[in-house]
Amino acid sequence: MKKWSFFSIAILALLTLTSCEAVETIFKAGMWWGIILVVGVIAIILWLFSRGRNS
Repeated sequence: MKKWSFFSIAILALLTLTSCEAVETIFKAGMWWGIILVVGVIAIILWLFSRGRNS
């Protein structure tokens, strides 16, 4: 059942969005995930370095 609902949502999105809008939406989502991941990795690295200095 989940398989059919995913396909129906995908087909609905393809029919309602033009190709440029679909690509733009995909790249916006990818850009924000990239920014969030980079900030998270930098925060973890800084936390590990500050933790190592205190010991």
